[in-house]
Amino acid sequence: MEIVVKGGALLSEPSDLAVLACLEDTPLPAELAGLIESADFAGKARQQRLLYPRAPEGPKRVLLLGLGKAEKLSADGLRQAAATATRQAQELQVARLSFGLNGELALDPLRIGQALAEGFALGAYRFQRYRTDLSEEQKFTIEGATIVATADVEALQAGAATGQVIARGVAYARDLVNTPPNDLPPAALGEAAIALGQRLGLSVTVLDKPQLIAGGFGGVLAVGQGSANEPRFIVMEYGTAREGTPTICLVGKGLTFDSGGLSIKPADAMTTMKADMSGAAAVFGALQVVAELKLPLHVVGIVPAAENMPSSTAFRPDDVITTLSGKTVEVLNTDAEGRIVLADGLHYAQQYKPDAIIELSTLTGAIVIALGAHAIGMMATNQELADRVSRAGEASGERVWQLPLWDEYREMLKSEIADMKNIGGRPAGSITAAAFLANFVGDYPFVHLDIAGTAFAEKPTKPYDAPGATGVGVRLLSELLRGYAT
Repeated sequence: MEIVVKGGALLSEPSDLAVLACLEDTPLPAELAGLIESADFAGKARQQRLLYPRAPEGPKRVLLLGLGKAEKLSADGLRQAAATATRQAQELQVARLSFGLNGELALDPLRIGQALAEGFALGAYRFQRYRTDLSEEQKFTIEGATIVATADVEALQAGAATGQVIARGVAYARDLVNTPPNDLPPAALGEAAIALGQRLGLSVTVLDKPQLIAGGFGGVLAVGQGSANEPRFIVMEYGTAREGTPTICLVGKGLTFDSGGLSIKPADAMTTMKADMSGAAAVFGALQVVAELKLPLHVVGIVPAAENMPSSTAFRPDDVITTLSGKTVEVLNTDAEGRIVLADGLHYAQQYKPDAIIELSTLTGAIVIALGAHAIGMMATNQELADRVSRAGEASGERVWQLPLWDEYREMLKSEIADMKNIGGRPAGSITAAAFLANFVGDYPFVHLDIAGTAFAEKPTKPYDAPGATGVGVRLLSELLRGYAT
């Protein structure tokens, strides 16, 4: 989708659909006088009215979108407005829309341009790769959007360019997660990493099963041993380590399908388990953004990838696993497998002596109960890093909520026969999962992001999300990493 910015007056520009986003109680332009009663549209958040000016020049249709009160408007509100505009254009079968703002926004023009571009592009996202029965209406795609502004055109252009890069990263992550597991086993995820590296100049290493055995990757091997699809360990590196350049390790859970193993899930709980590699997808998408924006950073993406299946070779409750770090884990439940593969990934990250380790995973159902679909659960060993992530979440619209990670939670994981258990019981399930992971990061600043509630939306609540994968984490990581680059 092409997104451009130009100077001018929205209602003077020829267009099949002009979208005017209005702050609450801001008078409408004189050109619209007589087309709508003032009581019919006040600019309240998410309010919509479609008008037909029928003027010889200017737009054929004008869609009024309410933004709400100026003091409450955030970048995410603009993102949602732009996505709503795209969806309306899709419904009206309009190939290109124009967009303008009515009222003074208390937001930086760079941020405005970025949010609008993200909203336009993500609102147009659809995953139709496997559909063979599409109607002509369903096949219709929007070609582009034009932001028409009377001021700050250059800043809006710069912001929109960044927003388009980030939206492509989100769409890439969504595509990975939406791909069915029969077409994306661990080996195929490794091939996707190699293709990404070739396209963007990343250094990529994919370890196969013999290499994992030789290297002692006991966590990944244990989880993957029940599947005919062998595990992989993926490392993608952007930039190089050098003095004055931050090194950030991104670690993503890459369970391409999770049946629960021998501790098998109920049937209904398996239908979205292709999304158990959403953390990995976020790492892929973020690395694409970093490379396209050419950020002056050293970023390492680490993805332990496996398929958790029940079979005669599957790992069992009561097994004791020796992870890459040498630490041993008593398995009490094979459906708590993500933390076991991540143990290897987090320990591997230490060799880069990173300034920060950020890990993302669809780790626990408990976080869904705690926070629902509206926030990412965050636990951290370093408050300065946690605050950075929290600010990035607010700015990107992918908000996080911090939970404690006190020593008492680590005590809940103590085992009589191994260094630790892989679960600590039902109480504080999300926190004990994070406490488990914290055993494998050494003294490096570490943030765990549990995206189990936010990674997949069967019934989306925001217009820039489509049914299926949300690509959560890409916008958050992009904002965080851009902060390190300034």
